Amino acid sequence: MPKMKTHRGAAKRFKKTKTGKVKRMKAFKSHLLTKKTSKRKRKLRKSTLVSAADMKRVKKLLPY
Repeated sequence: MPKMKTHRGAAKRFKKTKTGKVKRMKAFKSHLLTKKTSKRKRKLRKSTLVSAADMKRVKKLLPY
C-alpha cells in the first residue's frame, strides 16, 4: 500500500503538539475588525486546540 499524503491545506492550518493534540488558530480575525471590541480581537490572537468531535477528521488529513 502506498504512503498516505499529507493534506497540504490542513498542514498550513494545524500543528501537532508533542502529546498528539492538534493546535489551531481562531477564526473571525481577518476583516470587519472595526465593529469588534479590543478584548474580543485580543482573545482571537491566541491559539486553541481542535475539539474532540473534529479530531478524527483532522488526524486523517495529517497522518505524519
